[in-house]
Amino acid sequence: MKRKKGLKLLLLSGAAALLYCAILQYKIYQYSHKPVPKDADYIIVLGARVKTDGPSLSLQSRIDAAAAYLLANQNTKAIVSGGQGTDEPVSEAEAMKQGLLTAGIDETRIIMESRSRNTYENITFTKKLIPAHSEPVLLVTNDFHLYRAVKMAEKQGLNVKGLPAPTPLITIPKSYVREYLALTKYLLTGKI
Repeated sequence: MKRKKGLKLLLLSGAAALLYCAILQYKIYQYSHKPVPKDADYIIVLGARVKTDGPSLSLQSRIDAAAAYLLANQNTKAIVSGGQGTDEPVSEAEAMKQGLLTAGIDETRIIMESRSRNTYENITFTKKLIPAHSEPVLLVTNDFHLYRAVKMAEKQGLNVKGLPAPTPLITIPKSYVREYLALTKYLLTGKI
C-alpha cells in the first residue's frame, strides 16, 4: 500500500514538474515571438560570457542580432551592457562594441556600460543611460532569456520590447535548464 502511494506521489510530482516546465516554455516562446518595433531609440544588448578567443556562441548571436537591427535602423543607438568576469579577457561590453564595429556600426552609435555582473545590474545601470521618454527601447538577448529579462526591466520601470537572438543549437539544453532554474528563483524571490 505504501509503495502504491509513493509511486502515485512520484508520478504526480513528475506531472506537476512537466506542467510547470511547459508553462515556462510557453512564456519563453511567447516573448521571443512578439513583433519587433522598427526605429527604436535605443537597443540594450545584454552581455554573456567572453572566452579567451572571443565572444561565446550566445554572445556572438546577440551581437549579430543587434548589428542586423542597427544596420536596418540607422537612427537607433546601442547600449552594450556587461562587465568583466575574472576569467574574461575583456569586459562583455568591450567585446560587444568590437563586434558591432566589425559589423560596420559607427562608434558614435555605441554606448558602453561595463560594470554590470548579471541581468539585474545590466538593466539597473543601463536604465540611467537612457534619456526619459525614449521609446521604444529594445532588449537584445537570446530567445531563451528574453522573458525574464523583459520582466526584470518592467519591474524596474523600464518600458521595453524584446529583440530575440537565436540560441545556438549546441547550447540549448544547458541554456534552457539554467533559465528554468533562474526563472523559478526570480518568480519566487524577485531576484536573479
